[in-house]
Amino acid sequence: MNHLAQSTSPYLAQHVYNPVDWYPWGEEAIALAKKQNKPIFLSIGYSTCHWCHVMERESFEDEAVAEVLNKYFISVKVDREERPDVDAIYMAAYHAMQGGGGGWPLNMFLTPELKPFYGGTYFPPQSKNGRPGFKQVVAHLGQAWENEGAEVVKSANEFHDQLIARLQVGAAENPAGQLDESNLKLAVDQLMRGVDWENGGWNASGPKFPQVSNLRYLLQSGDAQARQFVLLTCDKMMNGGIYDQLSGGFHRYSVDGIWLVPHFEKMLYDQAQLIELYLDAWLITGKVAYKQVVEDTIGYVLREMRHEQGAFYSAQDAGSEGKEGKFCCWTMRDLAELTDDQRDVVVKWFGMSPAGNFVDFSDPDPLPNLNVLHLANPAMELSADERNSLADGIAKMRELRAARVPAATDDKILADWNGMMISSLARASRVLQKPEYLDAATNAYGFLVQELHDSEANRLAHVWCRGRKDDSDQALSYLHMLQASLAIYQVSLEPAYLAMAIKLADASYEVFYDKENGGFYNSPQRDDLVLRLKGEYDGATPTASSVGTMQFHLLAEITGDKKWLEAVEKSFTAHQSILSSSPASMSLLASALDRQLKAKQHLVIAEGDDDQLVEMLVVAQQVYKPRLVVMGNQGAVGAFSQKLDSLDEKTTAYLCEDYTCKQPVTDAAALREILQSDKAKSLLEMD
Repeated sequence: MNHLAQSTSPYLAQHVYNPVDWYPWGEEAIALAKKQNKPIFLSIGYSTCHWCHVMERESFEDEAVAEVLNKYFISVKVDREERPDVDAIYMAAYHAMQGGGGGWPLNMFLTPELKPFYGGTYFPPQSKNGRPGFKQVVAHLGQAWENEGAEVVKSANEFHDQLIARLQVGAAENPAGQLDESNLKLAVDQLMRGVDWENGGWNASGPKFPQVSNLRYLLQSGDAQARQFVLLTCDKMMNGGIYDQLSGGFHRYSVDGIWLVPHFEKMLYDQAQLIELYLDAWLITGKVAYKQVVEDTIGYVLREMRHEQGAFYSAQDAGSEGKEGKFCCWTMRDLAELTDDQRDVVVKWFGMSPAGNFVDFSDPDPLPNLNVLHLANPAMELSADERNSLADGIAKMRELRAARVPAATDDKILADWNGMMISSLARASRVLQKPEYLDAATNAYGFLVQELHDSEANRLAHVWCRGRKDDSDQALSYLHMLQASLAIYQVSLEPAYLAMAIKLADASYEVFYDKENGGFYNSPQRDDLVLRLKGEYDGATPTASSVGTMQFHLLAEITGDKKWLEAVEKSFTAHQSILSSSPASMSLLASALDRQLKAKQHLVIAEGDDDQLVEMLVVAQQVYKPRLVVMGNQGAVGAFSQKLDSLDEKTTAYLCEDYTCKQPVTDAAALREILQSDKAKSLLEMD
């Protein structure tokens, strides 16, 4: 047993019995490296990472590899989901070393002062296919440190200085001129280059990731061709193997270009963002299949990823019993308990075959004949009897799968990903008129505020796992919980959520906001971080600057407080170079810029003595108006909203654009009419 035994991270727990003498990231390991003048081998991954499992099996469980590592290095394991700030620093260093690329496991070699001098991702145990073998790499670097340590340190220091200079130059390269709607159009044009018009998404040969921020930006743009592409992508994803056809929920990405074969891990952040995307798609089209995806994905999360006290777990693994996809995939023999009629229609519907469609080539002994379920022909017409047989067959398959050894669940609770999930549940509760979703959102929110927020210090922990929380301070946890606060506020108008949003914004402003230049750092200043970074790419999840700018803008619109708007404007200036040259790389920030440049759309609802409030809040969410902000007239709202009173003690809605309001209405049907009329006008203008 090594030094990870006291860690609560499920990822670190997987490595407790490795012969490698692992330490967790922290003062003990860093001090030991300095005392013994040993370099640090830093390995970063996460519990559901497929190639992390492969490298552990091949190298970290190998006694000979461990002997070399233990001789030359202080070995440190990091769960990137617990310390995204550490991961971001060394991924940036890897990108600078290698000119791009990256992934996990991320394996970096550092001086005792935490400055990198070499790095890679997955290393095979022996050299092959142009990749150096891990044991040889470790031995070579260890001997280089012993024999030429001063040169290694000099090289690491020079690289560190170059990395800082590179980041500073990037931040300083802001072109003259104002940001305007041409920047928004440029983002659309860039995103539409290289799209796959046959199968949706980007990168036609694969792999394919959902890239939800990009898709939602394209929908919001109103461009008709972009909207067509997004809806095609939604169709292809929900019909493919990336979507769990039996239980709902999305796997992380597909390894191919047709969304068929995924890496089977399921991440909470993907579920949260894709719920939002499919809500958008349903509101725009009315296509029932999109609504079904939302309901089934939420059903999966509430059923399989919820802690007994209400918050949500971070992920489920790709494999079970040591085999990638074993829990999710099917052979023809697995259908033996179905009736002939059920089997025939199931095989046809899900595109199954005796040979299967998936082989795990990373496994030295892969399971044969596995089928990833997908809708082989979604337009297939079935008779009434076939539809009944299909429904009964699917029910039986769910029963059979429930009896399998399940994929492991990473049961740590992350404030940032929970904030995203809470936001999507809050919105879905009104769009789909499912009050139980709002109950789930507020229960999770209450747990996080109680367990992770220190109200006296106004600080928010990032991780809670099995009764223990961390003290790392991660910007995205504050900002996504700010998002959750505003999301619940907009569907309830309860002032307490707005008050909490302001508290979290205050903390974010003090700890992470760059008051000199604008934008948001990933982390506070810490002794165990050699850099403070601001993200420049909205990838699987958006950056702190994008989330912070968007949520501060919403808060400014609701409260009228110029402090938040000034921070927004300064953040746009901080990222003006990106927004001018490659706005598609920060599509959520581009969405915030869209909100800044376009007319402000506010719906102020003044509650009366009747029962119309909930109905009006439902109507407000059931029309696709991505720039609409909903607020009440009580609590910390702006002076403009406070002046708008209910009429004749009836709940009254004021639809306003740039602080000019239409005639107020006092019933939900009338509100729906003016929102739909306004929506039709907006869509006509955009097309």
